[in-house]
Amino acid sequence: MWATEHPLGPALQRAIAAATAALAILAPQAGLAQATRAAPVITDADMAKAAKSQPVITDKDIEQAAKNHRMPSEAELARVPIQGTPRIDALPQPAVRRPIDLGAIAKGYETMSQPGAAGALASGPALLVFVSFAMPEPTLARLVDQAARSGATLVLRGFVANSFQQTVQRTQQLIGQRQVAFQIDPQAFDRFSVTATPTFVLVRAGAVPEPCAAGTCFPSSGYASAVGDVSVDYALEYIGRGAPSFKQAADSFLVKLKGGRR
Repeated sequence: MWATEHPLGPALQRAIAAATAALAILAPQAGLAQATRAAPVITDADMAKAAKSQPVITDKDIEQAAKNHRMPSEAELARVPIQGTPRIDALPQPAVRRPIDLGAIAKGYETMSQPGAAGALASGPALLVFVSFAMPEPTLARLVDQAARSGATLVLRGFVANSFQQTVQRTQQLIGQRQVAFQIDPQAFDRFSVTATPTFVLVRAGAVPEPCAAGTCFPSSGYASAVGDVSVDYALEYIGRGAPSFKQAADSFLVKLKGGRR
């Protein structure tokens, strides 16, 4: 408590307060002076140098740009075709899978199982391709395509997993959108002595079936066959060379297979 009662106490306090105020005033001025000294000085020479570095666009440049990017004339615009209203009916339509007629297949199987039904083949030459779903997929796909073009009939021995529905589904997957005739006829394998697939059987026009253990059979003179993993056209050419009496019938299917070209 002695400081407030000392004769010099108030004077000393006033001196300290004055010094503090002076320092508060001088500090910003000192910082301003320092900032002023740090600022760069831009001269007229600097400004002239900066102006020279800027690109100069002349009237010639503007004229050249106008030529390179000119507006089309009225004559040019008149030649541009006017887009009409889009035709919705002209757009590609999605492919519609044609369902297999289960009733027709069942009826065909029943008909082919009856004695004398094979006589329908005697009305004209017939090409039968005996196949099995155990064959490689590429081979089946090739034979389906060639049967569709040549008019041959695919013949299966029986059902997939003893299921008629599974057989139809598997056949639909194999045939797709192509128009291919096929039969499920186990007796046909016995009728034409087919023991392996694929087997190609060409039945001549006018061949007459005869009664046999398989119901009806064709005599050996009524048909010719080829066995092996070959194409339809190769089998037909092979039959035509090996059995000249069947060459005309073989050629008729070859013409259809090749689109009318010999």
